Amino acid sequence: MRRRVVITGVGAVTPIANSANETWEGLLAGKSGIATIAAYDASRLSVTFCGEIKNFTPEPVISAREARKIDPFIQYALVAADEAIRDAAITIDAHNTERTGIIVGAGIGGLSGITEGHKIFLDRGPRRVTPFYVPRSIINMAAGHISMRFGIKGPSLATATACTSGTHSIGQATRMIQYGDADVMIAGGTEMSSCEMGVAGFAAAKALSTRNDDPAGASRPWDKDRDGFVLADAAGIVVLEELEAAKARGANIYAEIIGFGMSSDAYHITMPPADGDGAYRSMRNTLADANIDAGQVDYINAHGTSTPLGDGAEFTAVKRLLGNQAENVKMSSTKSMTGHALGAAGAIEAIFTALAVKNGIAPPTINLDNPEPEFSGIDLIPHTAKAFDIRYALSNSFGFGGTNGSLLLKKYDE
Repeated sequence: MRRRVVITGVGAVTPIANSANETWEGLLAGKSGIATIAAYDASRLSVTFCGEIKNFTPEPVISAREARKIDPFIQYALVAADEAIRDAAITIDAHNTERTGIIVGAGIGGLSGITEGHKIFLDRGPRRVTPFYVPRSIINMAAGHISMRFGIKGPSLATATACTSGTHSIGQATRMIQYGDADVMIAGGTEMSSCEMGVAGFAAAKALSTRNDDPAGASRPWDKDRDGFVLADAAGIVVLEELEAAKARGANIYAEIIGFGMSSDAYHITMPPADGDGAYRSMRNTLADANIDAGQVDYINAHGTSTPLGDGAEFTAVKRLLGNQAENVKMSSTKSMTGHALGAAGAIEAIFTALAVKNGIAPPTINLDNPEPEFSGIDLIPHTAKAFDIRYALSNSFGFGGTNGSLLLKKYDE
């Protein structure tokens, strides 16, 4: 019998707020974190808005001196990890440090630092490139810095699977505990790609909404007028523990992770197949891992990016999965409020799903003013959060390259 894994701590930095609880409160209120770009003059870009992190200060987790040496995506991860570990009220010391591990992913990593360093190289020459150029930018340094900051000596890994990175990190961390490789895992995802190069690159791929005159209304999953996703920055970290150890120390349990599944589209570098076959197989594999029937699912936190193709593919996959049980399930997209945080998206959405399960309330899909007629038969929770009993909940993530991942969370009981 495999070991049971529970979430005992959560931490987040998002466009809505710089903590998990404040973000959750914002989601339930239907608050958008998307606005015109404030960090730089974006007037020469075709897209001038995103989901930026606001009023962020890394102190006291990171000193101002240390912060200058590390990219923002690492700073976000450290602050979120600090919140999650404090929330879990767990002490990492000599008795458990080697049985505690980390998996933190990112889709791109230190893009802002790479572009800034390249500019210095071109303008001022190679001698002026900082010695921190490489270590501040590579994806595994988020996990590395968390390990050093909290004295964690178990496995330390990084996942780089585009927009599925956060979900894959949490899923693989769950399996490491299930298989006995660790007793505690710090897991999640982080991203900071809203720099000029990031916005320009995704805009060139025709992936982004161009609703520059209405940033807060730009992310509108399943709406007739959706025209692309909204780029966002974020970090989400969870503390995972083996159930018996968590109970023994009296830990607060948010939810139990009972299923994890993956798949590949094998189709296109950026587009999903219209029938959502890869998404369907990811969810099917997750339910099989949990030994749960589709009809038992109460809520789905959708990938729901607000792209014309992606929303349709996921909806088709969900309808195929649920069959005649679809009308009994509720589904929403929190990206309507946070935007799409790429490698961090699955992590913050796993947190939102855990909070939904624990509190019996699901956040809404805002901006769903004119639903496509084809998206009928499932309650998409438009505009206003909805309270109901949530015993089983899926969280989906799908990414460029056709990579897919899903988690199944269960309301904790003995």
